[in-house]
Amino acid sequence: MILTARPFRACAGSCLLLMMAQGAAFAAQQPGAEDAPRLVNSERETQAATGGLGATLEAIARRSGPAWIGYSAARVAGQGSLCCGNHDDGEGCGTCRLEGENQRVTGTGNDPVKLEGGHRLVVLLRLEGHKVTRIAVASEDCTLDAGGLHVVWLSNVDAGESVTVLSGYVLGAPFAERRHDDLGGQALTAIALHADAAADRALASFTAPQQSEELRKKASFWLGEARGAAGLAMLRSMAKNDPSGEVRAQVTFALSVSREPGALDEMIRMAREDGSGQVRGQALFWLSQKAGKRALGAISGAIADDPETDVKKKAVFALSQLPKDEGVPKLIEVATSNRNAEVRKQAMFWLGQSNDPRALDFFAKVLAQ
Repeated sequence: MILTARPFRACAGSCLLLMMAQGAAFAAQQPGAEDAPRLVNSERETQAATGGLGATLEAIARRSGPAWIGYSAARVAGQGSLCCGNHDDGEGCGTCRLEGENQRVTGTGNDPVKLEGGHRLVVLLRLEGHKVTRIAVASEDCTLDAGGLHVVWLSNVDAGESVTVLSGYVLGAPFAERRHDDLGGQALTAIALHADAAADRALASFTAPQQSEELRKKASFWLGEARGAAGLAMLRSMAKNDPSGEVRAQVTFALSVSREPGALDEMIRMAREDGSGQVRGQALFWLSQKAGKRALGAISGAIADDPETDVKKKAVFALSQLPKDEGVPKLIEVATSNRNAEVRKQAMFWLGQSNDPRALDFFAKVLAQ
């Protein structure tokens, strides 16, 4: 039978209502499906995490071949969109491929994030050989391509329990190598992005002195990047109490990425007071990236007062990293009047690298003497 245009138009409104009702009925049969991200190239089932997340994961792993398990949790504010490194579109997140050569949703270090992401964090666990082999995170506004693998989407996942399960992967990892693709580092990233007090408690436990230095370093980054005022309080404690100069040097970087106003104060204190010259030098370097009058004052103070020549030289380098209108005049001042010959030499070297007309005028005057 051929349908004419008139009866089709007459049906349009009721047909649309019928399709909407069928969609609503299907969603009602799939608890938690409304929280799932957009998935392509995948067959998805939805089930509730009854009996707890850990037990649910174990049960799925026992019965499943290669697959992805996913769930969502509230995520910390201010992190933007957690876009993958292989998105297909120029705008927004595009399509993130979970499988294949270019697989990556987010890194565990300093990857930039785009502004205006969703409010939910998507946590994804890759199953292979009846165990979790990879953990990824994304924003709810990403489209995920599962590469043809089955996806089990879990509803009713408690955020605190999620942190507990992920912590097991963090503490089970050696963190002996500086890798950004290890399972423990992936779990650490996911924990840091949970908007739950359990994440603060977990990160505090990861920064305890009995943990490995590499774990403490990685945890410190996320304290500055994602944990706000609570993270700053923990970084201050690490800055004063961590026994490792290597870790405290990393804390200076974590402070530099913190958005909390008090982070600059602690960086200045470390540049002036830390017992390790390496740490003071690192604090000066990251202060130079912040610029501003207070940073300039701390750097100039180190050149004048720090007891170690190596730290003074690092402070001179920090001057070279400042905007030229701030750094070049101070470098000329140091090259002209500092009493330490090594420091003067360092200042002249960085002036030579600046290609600034004021530096050329200074050298012309020196050579004319």
